[in-house]
Amino acid sequence: GTDEGGRRAAILYSITATCKANKVDPWAYINDVLQRISTLPENRVRELLPDEWLKARNAQTPTK
Repeated sequence: GTDEGGRRAAILYSITATCKANKVDPWAYINDVLQRISTLPENRVRELLPDEWLKARNAQTPTK
């Protein structure tokens, strides 16, 4: 019910919408990013954007 709560909700809605637009599971994405962000160097933060994250994840998945 506060302005700060509204800002936080807007951030989460934005992340979720971006994930859906890139066909990324929002829960898997947020969970992985929160685990990795504190140890990732600043110059590699772009890797955590949903589209880049999905490319890296697909590259790790072996194809049959």
